[in-house]
Amino acid sequence: MPTDEPEDETEKIDPFVWLVLVYRIPSEPSRLRSTVWRRLKALGAVYLQNSVAALPDTPGAGRALRKLRHDILQMSGSAILMSSTVLVGETNVLATFQEARTDEYEEIVDRCGGFLAEIEKEYAKSHFTYAELEENEVDYTKLVNWLEKVRARDTFNAPGRAEAEAAVQKCEQVLEEYASRVYAEEPEGH
Repeated sequence: MPTDEPEDETEKIDPFVWLVLVYRIPSEPSRLRSTVWRRLKALGAVYLQNSVAALPDTPGAGRALRKLRHDILQMSGSAILMSSTVLVGETNVLATFQEARTDEYEEIVDRCGGFLAEIEKEYAKSHFTYAELEENEVDYTKLVNWLEKVRARDTFNAPGRAEAEAAVQKCEQVLEEYASRVYAEEPEGH
């Protein structure tokens, strides 16, 4: 959790460059604010305060925030996109960013638990069909894609990454075992 303790202003660290989007959107319709919030969340941005979001400066992030700025202007809003380093308090910004990634990794681990419980139900009910296998493959693919998106925005290798990777790997292993059982139980061509 970020702290409000003052940092030593003489501390010599190489500052990281952040992209900062400061925006204002009309209050109505509220879906516009939700749209912007969802897009910033999907990019992995963190809020420094209301309507001020930060993201590590990467080529992909720059393009995405420029596009979002354009879209905000199209919504009759206003937006400024800045490139910035943090003079004091960078550890707080970094901690907020890391916490957001860690939360995402924890959610992936939780969803993997749900996936594994669903496979367990299939075993308990003796549902070894191609239809069930296909449904579980779709769910597994969603987990893999989600993990890949979070890893792509995990600029600083947040805690929880290894656990999320292991959880998705466990899902793959269990899905392969389930698939083998389906192939053994279900006649070809069904």
